[in-house]
Amino acid sequence: MLTTEELKRYSRQIAIFGEEGQEKLKRGRVLLAGAGGLGTPAAVYLTLAGVGFIRIVDDDVVEETNFNRQILHWQRDLGRPKTQSVMEKLRQMNPYADIEAFHRRIDEASVHDLAADVDVIVDAMDNFETRYLLNRAAIARRIPLMHGAIREFYGQATTVLPGQTACLKCIFAEGPKAGSFPVLGAVAGFIATVQATEVIKYLTGKGDLLAGRLLLWDGLRSETDSIKVGRNRRCIDCGGI
Repeated sequence: MLTTEELKRYSRQIAIFGEEGQEKLKRGRVLLAGAGGLGTPAAVYLTLAGVGFIRIVDDDVVEETNFNRQILHWQRDLGRPKTQSVMEKLRQMNPYADIEAFHRRIDEASVHDLAADVDVIVDAMDNFETRYLLNRAAIARRIPLMHGAIREFYGQATTVLPGQTACLKCIFAEGPKAGSFPVLGAVAGFIATVQATEVIKYLTGKGDLLAGRLLLWDGLRSETDSIKVGRNRRCIDCGGI
């Protein structure tokens, strides 16, 4: 049940999807993979919306090159684990949210444990090697994966519903090689907001998800497009379901 304080805090949202919807958010459990350009703004909006439990995982520390886009990392956080920097601030934003942080690498050994008790996975990573691990974990758990990626002025997002829509491996058989790439902070914020909105819609059952569609954002032209993406029945990740 929502407390009197929570009813006041979330009143403008409750006007959209009612107390029942807000209670669904409170019961929601999210794995947020990445505490960087996508992860920090997504974490802010999920926390402020009242998602009850957010597990943040990242193995990096704060560097000066992060500051143009990773909005929860400040000058005082240089050298700190990103997960600690994020957790500290999110807890101040919303005392009703349970924030859990793991300073560790997401790999074959850890990904299934990290995703074992959550309702949804948010892909806020910067490399496809880890994204494919998250994709397989989502398929194994039959839970949604909210994917987002950015580069320069461009971004993309989709929601994977295992067994119903194309998975990440169906859409991108091979991802680009990992490495440093240019990005505008505002683009990270745009795509992260889409991802957070998808999570909120899924948990509350409100609206239509980006399921079977890939949203493309062109910041130079201020245009969005959406293309249909279909399952690959021979996909090595999801072809068996």
